[in-house]
Amino acid sequence: MIGIDIVKIKRFEKFLERFSKKALEKYLDEDEIRLVKNAQSAAGFFAAKEAVSKALGLGISKECGFNDIKIYKLPNNAPSFTLSPHLIKTYKITSLSLSISHDGDFAIAVAAIEGKMPQEQKLSH
Repeated sequence: MIGIDIVKIKRFEKFLERFSKKALEKYLDEDEIRLVKNAQSAAGFFAAKEAVSKALGLGISKECGFNDIKIYKLPNNAPSFTLSPHLIKTYKITSLSLSISHDGDFAIAVAAIEGKMPQEQKLSH
């Protein structure tokens, strides 16, 4: 399962100017907020959470909220994530990977998740 999202960094500059840390608290927990250095990284984390939720086929929703996805950095500074136990169990998650990139006015994220879709979401052949 693969998900992708792209956002304008300028949107997050304005968001942070207007609401400061409160803006980040809408979609990040305290550990994630500590990793945010600027609007560019805030935009990247938002795109990452959207990409992960899309990879699950849910989007940000009742079944998969922002708090169900936790972004962190590996020792080599690469981004990674984990999911709430109920999502790991429902989707039988076996592998997760994440890439976040920034270029010019945009932040983009791609998430890949290996697991098994619940029966009701499978396409019939």
